Amino acid sequence: MAEVIKCVRCSQKLPGLEKAPFGGVLGKKIHEQVCQACWKSWLATQNQLINHYGLSTINPEHQQFLIQNMEAFLFGEGLQAEIDTSLEGTISH
Repeated sequence: MAEVIKCVRCSQKLPGLEKAPFGGVLGKKIHEQVCQACWKSWLATQNQLINHYGLSTINPEHQQFLIQNMEAFLFGEGLQAEIDTSLEGTISH
């Protein structure tokens, strides 16, 4: 069972992640400071960024872009990319 933490993003006491989402210092920081709900929100935002910008998760530059956006989303560090939703639902086949 996940430990209850005070989430750095939403400031609520909620269950944290069962384990670090990946290795290294950043993975440890996320595990210790981000709740499951905020992590799930990030994963949805990450998918939007990947789709919106046509990113490849194996491209190092794209990986760095996603990491920067993740840090902005979860910790308020740096700038977060905008997703233009003004055209949403207007594309016809």
